[in-house]
This record gives sequence, structure tokens and C-alpha cells, in this order.
Amino acid sequence: MPAAEVSAEAIAARLSALGLTTRVEEHDRDTSIEAEVPESLSAGSWQEALEVVAKADRFGLLATSLNSRTLWAVVRKPVPTTGAVGGPTNQQ
Repeated sequence: MPAAEVSAEAIAARLSALGLTTRVEEHDRDTSIEAEVPESLSAGSWQEALEVVAKADRFGLLATSLNSRTLWAVVRKPVPTTGAVGGPTNQQ
């Protein structure tokens, strides 16, 4: 299993262990994790959730005026390397 996939699954598992419902979506270049954050989440759990998502490449919080809060994180997948980095040469 690729390291990026392991990292994304670990983040989702730790957020779930905090009692948050998580959604994981695979994309071509990254994996995104989202978790709905209830109003009742304790300060200690908030701190732990932030420590968890800080391990991702990007993270943030989407909050709406309807008291909906979604914590999100993105783990980038490695870019595949090829032998032709830089494109074809003009050798004759």
C-alpha cells in the first residue's frame, strides 16, 4: 500500500476514534478526508483533531452560518516518475 494511502487512512481512523464521522475520497493526485465536527466536541478532542489533520499536506475548517463545521485534510499522492524527464531530446 502506498505511503500516501496509509497516511490518509491513518488520519481518517484517528478522526473516527474521536467520534467524528469521516468521508474519504480518492482523486487522481490526492486523497481527501472530511469529518463533520459536532458542537459538543470537547476542547481536548478539538486539539487532538487539529494535531491529526496537521499531518496532512493541507487542512482546514469549513464553517457555515448554519452551524455546520467540516474539518478537511488532503494527502497528496506521489507523482510518478519516468525516464524521460524534461521531454525528448533533439539528438540526431
